[in-house]
Amino acid sequence: MKAEIIAVGTELLLGQIVNTNAQYLSQELATIGIDVYFQTVVGDNIDRLQEAIRIAQKRADIILFSGGLGPTQDDLTKDAIASVLGRKLHIDRLAMDKLDQFFRNRGVEMTENNRRQALSIEGATPLENETGLAVGDAIAQDGKFYVVLPGPPKELKPMFANQAKPWLLQQALSGEEMPIYSKMLKFAGIGESALETHLLDLIQSQTDPTIAPYAKEGEVTIRISTKAASESEALIKLTATEVEIQQRLSEYMYASEDVTLEKVIVDLMAKRGLTVSAAESCTGGMLMEHITSIPGSAVMFQGGIVCYSNEMKMKLLNVPYDYLEGDQAPGAVSKEVALVLAEQARMIMDSDFGLSVTGVAGPGYSERKPVGLVYIGIAERDKETEVHELRLSGNRETIRLRSVKAILYRLWRRLVENEKLS
Repeated sequence: MKAEIIAVGTELLLGQIVNTNAQYLSQELATIGIDVYFQTVVGDNIDRLQEAIRIAQKRADIILFSGGLGPTQDDLTKDAIASVLGRKLHIDRLAMDKLDQFFRNRGVEMTENNRRQALSIEGATPLENETGLAVGDAIAQDGKFYVVLPGPPKELKPMFANQAKPWLLQQALSGEEMPIYSKMLKFAGIGESALETHLLDLIQSQTDPTIAPYAKEGEVTIRISTKAASESEALIKLTATEVEIQQRLSEYMYASEDVTLEKVIVDLMAKRGLTVSAAESCTGGMLMEHITSIPGSAVMFQGGIVCYSNEMKMKLLNVPYDYLEGDQAPGAVSKEVALVLAEQARMIMDSDFGLSVTGVAGPGYSERKPVGLVYIGIAERDKETEVHELRLSGNRETIRLRSVKAILYRLWRRLVENEKLS
């Protein structure tokens, strides 16, 4: 069965509200074997909404609507559906009784337009709104299935879970549909295009499971999905594909579940009783924020220093004056300074690891060095300090974030390598 989700509301088109309902509905439909092929957003205009419905009828078996069930004149979802299906609207008595009771309890006179929230499409199965006032609808006509849900997530989710989903299982599904199972693989230290190159033959020949890469700043996610009669059957297929991918990309794959790189690092270090500290220049505390945003980081994060100015680098982290000032000085943005910052952060805070970031995030040049030039350092107790030069692109915030992701990746690699040696 193919589904389309139509989200109604001009506020969605204007970007004033994020369409989280589509994400929720897609995930829920996948669990009962319904594929969402299209998601449409349409404003509060009855002509365009009717057009969207007619288009959806040509390409989907199930059409779900969210929004446009309120009391005002621009809440037109049921009007549009009724018109396209050739049906009338009527007042649902149970929904109307709930409205009357709601306003009586508050001692407020109900305005006439509120009656619109009790409207139901002729011949539809009304879907009670457990957390709001606008009634939903479920309709079967000409081999198509229509589910009408309110826009607020706190109303949509219980209505779908408790009423619409059971209705779909009973009315729309033949019993042949199998749920979709997915697994997320997380990668760092590699871009989406390079990752795809390693997996191109798998992606081009995929049938079941399917492989889909998604890029975020500084990391890539691969979702592998399959349809199966049971979770155990799905796990066999997903695991086989995961093993193949991991064998090709083991130095970049940091997790086989949907977690962040910093979460993996915090858990690894906490488990091994290791600690870390940091000295940040151009990232201005972003690295420390990523680490300390993870619950449990208190046991492994010793502390950090934001040393933005040369004065603070010298005063707090003992960077030699000759490294920072003068014609022959390598400057604050240099491998020499990154090395000192990492080692001093580790020693001052008596941690197992010391991290450092120094660079030019932009705009403009600094010390006659280009935007995007960044040095990251990792000092480890009783081991040689490593420094990496980065040449990053993007705006100021992008460069800062990519710098943080790069040093987290290098720290994760060091932790993995140490584990292999132990």
